[in-house]
Amino acid sequence: MLNQYPVWKYLLLIFVVSFGLLYAAPNLYGEDPSVQISHRVNLINDEEVQTVKNVLSNLNIEHLSVEQKDGLILVRFKTEDQQLVAASDIKDALLEQDSRYTVALNLAPATPEWLSSLNALPMYLGLDLRGGVHFLMEVDMSSAIDKALNRTSTEIRGYLRGEKIRYRTVDVTNDGLEIRFSSIVDRDAALAVMEEEYRDFLFETRDEGADSYINLKYSDSALQAEKSAAITQNISTLKNRVNELGVAEPVIQQQGEDRVVVQLPGVQDTVRAKEILGATATLEFRLVHGSLAEWSAAASSGKAPIGSRLYKESDGSPVLLKRSVIVTGDQIIGAASGIDTQSSSPDVTITLNGKGADRMSKVTRENIGKPMGVVFIEDRYEMKEIDGENKRIKTTHQRVINVATIRDQLSKRFHITGLDSTREARDLALLLRAGALRAPMIIVEERTIGPSLGQENIDKGFMSVMIGFIAVLFFMAIYYKVFGLIANVALMMNLVLMVAVLSMLQATLTLPGIAGIVLTVGMAVDANVLIFERIREELRLGNSPQASIFSGYQKAFSTIMDANITTLIAAVILFGFGTGPIQGFAVTLSIGILTSMFTAIVGTRALVNLVYGRQKGLKKLAI
Repeated sequence: MLNQYPVWKYLLLIFVVSFGLLYAAPNLYGEDPSVQISHRVNLINDEEVQTVKNVLSNLNIEHLSVEQKDGLILVRFKTEDQQLVAASDIKDALLEQDSRYTVALNLAPATPEWLSSLNALPMYLGLDLRGGVHFLMEVDMSSAIDKALNRTSTEIRGYLRGEKIRYRTVDVTNDGLEIRFSSIVDRDAALAVMEEEYRDFLFETRDEGADSYINLKYSDSALQAEKSAAITQNISTLKNRVNELGVAEPVIQQQGEDRVVVQLPGVQDTVRAKEILGATATLEFRLVHGSLAEWSAAASSGKAPIGSRLYKESDGSPVLLKRSVIVTGDQIIGAASGIDTQSSSPDVTITLNGKGADRMSKVTRENIGKPMGVVFIEDRYEMKEIDGENKRIKTTHQRVINVATIRDQLSKRFHITGLDSTREARDLALLLRAGALRAPMIIVEERTIGPSLGQENIDKGFMSVMIGFIAVLFFMAIYYKVFGLIANVALMMNLVLMVAVLSMLQATLTLPGIAGIVLTVGMAVDANVLIFERIREELRLGNSPQASIFSGYQKAFSTIMDANITTLIAAVILFGFGTGPIQGFAVTLSIGILTSMFTAIVGTRALVNLVYGRQKGLKKLAI
């Protein structure tokens, strides 16, 4: 028979549709308004869970559940009003105990446990649908230039020593570098070799008394290149950090010369987001200087011996470390948090690059039995009132997180301990993996888009899909009769499969993505229109109904493939070159093209075969 499928094809179709229904189902359950409670340092314990339950009970606030998961508390509510009231009261109760608690509004998927166990999860929703946070961050270009000048000053010292040219000092000035020499001869010798080596700088010479000087200042082109490199590296680092946070489809774009826009869909914990995005944390490894008595004496006098610097450990006790740095955070290429098997305390496994590994190996080999300290360095921006005006002041916080005796020669990979909590270890590992910011970043604008606005966009988008869907169904049923009804069933299958694939891939749905779905609804029946018109043409040529059905599907196949492949190529290009919402549109369009081809060619053919394939004496088609 011309129009009959073997049983296995029907079974395959049933399996695909059932699979699609299963993985599309989580999107029907929606999300619960929730309050998320976390601690900046410690993991949440049972005592804090009980405190939250007591607050809810004392205030008679209705709630669905209180869950302790992944080191935080998640309280689910029925309504947003309950969520807002509870968030305020819980925050007041917890902050009285400890200011390091973070209480944030969130939306938690209401997917049943049995679906979640099958990894059936709802789609991610973009910033315009779900809400989230929007940051406008400004790169501190003056700090970027200062860091570049400090790196260059270190290079120049080594370069002059290599050329055997004597100098007295190399200092960083407000707008460049200043090298001081004891004689004009040394200065002129240095100038002769440095002008060729350091072409990014403009050179000036002067004499003051017995000393001679060379002043270096960035050229305009070099200065612009350094600023461009700073913002490029910062954007790359921000992308790595956002990826580590697990945010789907974030938007990270440069705006102007020194600003970056960051959009994080679904993120309601703004404090946590700011801690990770704006942190400029890094590590330094230094040898310990002196004894406990010298540390106490230095702490009392406030003066460190020559060649050393005074630091404080996490508990506030003083420690002296040598000024010479063994390894810096720039040489760290990998970091992972874990638990130390010996002490059962949090630790971070560090992996160094080749240069850092060589340096660490050499120093530790020569200093076995001596202590080494690990310095945690973090830049923060604080608002302070100066002369009656609120100004943003940068402060650098440094503390020694670990002092340990070197037992063996270290190399590329080793562990550090002394961290206060697993969360601190996890955050430090995240920052080290993502890389250091080339320059500090200041959040100059912060917006939180609430879920209510997102819900309005969802409702309007859903309405547009439904109107387009119903209009197509009505037209197909009227114009193509039974075949139109078959196409409508395939169209419903297509929507289910599209949602299922988006959910399985955990793709992010945005308003442009909904536009892609609406477009796909119209395109999905396009293949059926081509097939049905081909069948009508075969009937007009006098062919039998069965032969017309067979020829219609066979002859329309190449046309359908050509039309959809060209559209798919355009969608792939949009995804490759677009950003954010444009990529969301491209993803839904691409998936819609693939699922519509399956349902239009395989799905409708199976239904047509079921309806007409077994009718041997078929005389007429309802088309």
